[in-house]
Amino acid sequence: MKPILLQGHERSITQIKYNREGDLLFSVAKDTVVNVWYSVNGERLGTYSGHTGAVWCVDVDWDTKSVLTGSADNTCRLWDCETGKMLGQLKTSSAVRTCGFDFSGNIIMFSTDKQMGYQCYLNFFDLRDPSQMEDNNPYMKVPCSESKITSAVWGPLGEFIVAGHENGEINQFSAKSGEIMKKVKEHTKQINDIQSSIDLTMVITASKDNSAKLFDSTTLDHIKTFKTERPVNSAAISPIMDHVVMGGGQEAMEVTTTSTRIGKFEARFFHAAFEEEFGRVKGHFGPINCVAFHPDGKSYSSGGEDGYVRIHYFDPQYFEFEFEV
Repeated sequence: MKPILLQGHERSITQIKYNREGDLLFSVAKDTVVNVWYSVNGERLGTYSGHTGAVWCVDVDWDTKSVLTGSADNTCRLWDCETGKMLGQLKTSSAVRTCGFDFSGNIIMFSTDKQMGYQCYLNFFDLRDPSQMEDNNPYMKVPCSESKITSAVWGPLGEFIVAGHENGEINQFSAKSGEIMKKVKEHTKQINDIQSSIDLTMVITASKDNSAKLFDSTTLDHIKTFKTERPVNSAAISPIMDHVVMGGGQEAMEVTTTSTRIGKFEARFFHAAFEEEFGRVKGHFGPINCVAFHPDGKSYSSGGEDGYVRIHYFDPQYFEFEFEV
């Protein structure tokens, strides 16, 4: 089946996210635009307008009522998913790099960049207390002085955050005390992306050290490693099969001198148990910055440096799509 091409951004895509049912796909990019699409046909449903800088991250809560975005304009914003109305704006001292709702949708977390003399902070807000949003006063603010957080997800039951850092470390931060509960360092370079499995028992990390790794989200035990010969920008775990998809490619600054074949801009599929690559899907004209599986496991999306989002449908049992192994 031919992939659906979503053209709604003018600059490179930074993150894509499905809602729980999978009928909506949210995309953010460096062009300040936050888009929401129907995933079944690629029709653009609307935009969330307000950011004035590159938007780095997006998340949607469990029942698709609220959307959270973080941007280089030093704000984290909360939106009404249906109307596009901005419900809250949290100002920070530096760019917001990661953000997310916990399982209940009541608590949000976001991390800020280490830049312009400000250090990286992990902030927690309880949306049930309106004064926290109005006064811009988080119930907990955790400094990360050693290395900034580059990607983070909530753990099971919303008890902790699993965060990847610029130096390759993965830390578990308690959502109650802010303490580091566990710390591992399996990567040698920056972690670009962390995504959870559908049951939140595992996380997969994508790193600049040309590999993606699978971890137990509670113990942070290292389970599997998937190696490539290019930096990995994003990786996702299939909700129904023992498969992972990875996206990456040559560094963006070197792309102009490289053909698509040499740049390795394909999405790559690996078997989660055997760690073997069994297929690639071509399409993007630059590095893939983010990948995400549909919650039903029958399609996946990728967002690239070329500003396009592509939705690929396939039969996961037969994998009938343009493979080049």
